[in-house]
Amino acid sequence: MRRVAALSREEQDAIASQILETLEDEAAWKQKLAGTQQKLRELADAAKREQQEGKPSRSTKSCDRIAHNALVPSRVCRTS
Repeated sequence: MRRVAALSREEQDAIASQILETLEDEAAWKQKLAGTQQKLRELADAAKREQQEGKPSRSTKSCDRIAHNALVPSRVCRTS
């Protein structure tokens, strides 16, 4: 904080704007992802059931849906 206090008013304002923008971005992501956990669990459970039933190609599709809905690269789900 001492280093920031030593800056000009304009530089302090610029830093404050960057901090506020970062906080807003984090809040937006938090809100966007808040409702995805239950859906992610449901899709993961479906993929596991399908794989246990011997339907790996369908599991891959479920995994792709999980990845799409969770904003996670689909390669995270693939084991082969």
